Amino acid sequence: MQVFFESLGCDKNLVDSEVMLGLLRDAGYQLTDDDREADVIVVNTCCFIGDAKEESIRTILDLAQRKEDARCRAIVATGCLAERYQGEILTEIPELDAVLGTSSYDRLPEILDELLEAEPETHRRVFEPVDRLIETNTRRVLTTGGHYAYLKIAEGCDKHCSYCVIPSVRGRFRSYPMERLLEEARQLAEGGAAELILVAQETTLYGTDLYGRKMLGELLRQLAAIPEVRWLRVLYAYPEEIDGDLIRVMAEEPKVCHYLDMPVQSASDAVLRRMGRRTTAAELEKTVERLRSAVPDICLRTTLISGFPGETDEDHAQTLDFLRRMRFDRLGVFPYSREEGTPAAKMKDQIPKRIKMKRRGELMREQQRIAFEKAEEMIGRRLTVMVEGQVPEEGICVTRTYMDAPDVDGYLFLEEDRQRLSGSFVPVTVTGAKGYDLIGRAEDEFAE
Repeated sequence: MQVFFESLGCDKNLVDSEVMLGLLRDAGYQLTDDDREADVIVVNTCCFIGDAKEESIRTILDLAQRKEDARCRAIVATGCLAERYQGEILTEIPELDAVLGTSSYDRLPEILDELLEAEPETHRRVFEPVDRLIETNTRRVLTTGGHYAYLKIAEGCDKHCSYCVIPSVRGRFRSYPMERLLEEARQLAEGGAAELILVAQETTLYGTDLYGRKMLGELLRQLAAIPEVRWLRVLYAYPEEIDGDLIRVMAEEPKVCHYLDMPVQSASDAVLRRMGRRTTAAELEKTVERLRSAVPDICLRTTLISGFPGETDEDHAQTLDFLRRMRFDRLGVFPYSREEGTPAAKMKDQIPKRIKMKRRGELMREQQRIAFEKAEEMIGRRLTVMVEGQVPEEGICVTRTYMDAPDVDGYLFLEEDRQRLSGSFVPVTVTGAKGYDLIGRAEDEFAE
């Protein structure tokens, strides 16, 4: 039996998808990248914001057309959309044959076996307690090309920001045991992953539930001891939880990339309070200063929300001024999405869409100016880059610097005919900039 798998949403969801693919492989299912050849279609859904929810529903409905073919016998939804709307999803999307929640996806092979043996029109609903932590010995099927991999170090979140549905669909914060993560990391590294990217809803609190203190710094030190690992990258670090130990390991451990994804969401204290964020603009600025003081070449990525309920022109101006002063290296802006079941959805003074988009545009234009200036400032620097792939017909080698996380940041392009393996490392000199991307020249020796 062949299974076609569609993974939507964030990299944390992608890790779940790779585990499910491993479980299906171990159960004897064959995997196909052609939905026309599939006996079963699985969609791992997202529902973080309205656009993601719409994409999940549209994908399910598009792929459900394959059930009209004699070959496709079942379509299954897993993940956040399934968890969030578990009471009505089968009614609202009758094309589905089964739905599995975020804490029950390890039962996917069992459910597929049941569906394929059952009569047509049979449906399955599988929802374990949302705080359950899935732990399997299955080796993931990597979908990233193998030269880098995401390492999910924790599940869930306890922050309960007023705009966010994650605690309700992913449960409370719970860390994976360090020994389990180290074993998984060794497997990934032995399989060719030279870069491990640590992800969670909040990486900075890793270990507090298991060990009584923050252990992200120690985890990074242990991961750095794996010989095959060349780069370690940290995403989704809440600014108020960044401590001295994390900063020290970033400054001292050569394998830890001088890169941090640190979502701030706003720089207006009034908006931050309504968001339920546990910091102030002054504290955010102090954190940025601490990081840049200890790690002068650090690349800081952040995200902002435009048009949060009650955001005034003055609030927006404060955030815009903060952006100009902080000069983040990477930044994304999302217009506020009103999500049912969240406190923010019930707040007064909801902002019209046109104003949310206008403010987003103003923030992004300012960030574009900053990013382009920073790219020009990189000319002349020597860096070690990771090869992502080739464009042979154009004589271009596509690479990433330590400042670029996969899929969300830019690239450095080498104009050369030489063939290089993905995941290999090349010393380069930056020779030019084009928008968000860089152009470079390969050198004979690694940059120091």
